[in-house]
Amino acid sequence: MHYGAMNFPVRPVLDEINTIARSGFDYLELAMDPPMAHYNILSSSRAAIIRALKDNGLGLVCHLPTFLSTADLTDSIRRASIEEMRQSLQVAADLGAKKVVLHPSMVVGMGGFVMDSVKEFAYDFLCIMLSAATQLDMTICLENMMPRNMLGVEPDDLAELFRELPALKLALDTGHANIGSPEGDRLQELIRQFGHRLGHLHFSDNRGYRDDHLPVGKGSVNFSRLLKGIKASGYNDTLTLEVFTDDHRLLIRSRNRIKELLSAS
Repeated sequence: MHYGAMNFPVRPVLDEINTIARSGFDYLELAMDPPMAHYNILSSSRAAIIRALKDNGLGLVCHLPTFLSTADLTDSIRRASIEEMRQSLQVAADLGAKKVVLHPSMVVGMGGFVMDSVKEFAYDFLCIMLSAATQLDMTICLENMMPRNMLGVEPDDLAELFRELPALKLALDTGHANIGSPEGDRLQELIRQFGHRLGHLHFSDNRGYRDDHLPVGKGSVNFSRLLKGIKASGYNDTLTLEVFTDDHRLLIRSRNRIKELLSAS
């Protein structure tokens, strides 16, 4: 398994690269969000970022912007959001990423009352992104979301997308899957249905109520059971620790704990 950590986009990316490298990770998962990691800033610093990654021996996975409205009911907002995503994807390719993580569209505003329209917008957005990724020789990993997102949450919802979009992979997020399902049923069903479509992993813990991004072992996620399922699926690629803390020792401990559980599974 290759282990990565994510930058905090309010800090300069080059500083984050150095911090993550010092903690002994294999790659950076670059969250492409403002204020410090918008695609314009990343593009202007492209040479320096590539050099810093190379000098530190870090690979790169990119996480496309989180806070956009790609299925908004207002056409101009939706189109602008999709263009932001397309530009971010191009910059990710320019930086050398071959894999990107993408959130499904979120239901916002009055969208909950016209779900058929929102789902159509969300599907069209995915088709646009997959077409662009194919031209750039990149893989899109769609992240399962927390219940408040209303799209991309339950296994049955994702199953329809994976049937119709064969190039799409799953970015399995343990924290999102655990919210509202603290016994692990949703997480286990995601592995059961989509173990063969795994393209990326996000590991963090919580107690089933909020996306707390706790260290591994500090919440209710059964990582031992989960890792047995992941190992049985044959997946052995990128795993990002989404433990959001200023104390990088907690990131390192979480990584070491995952390694121990994998060895024991």
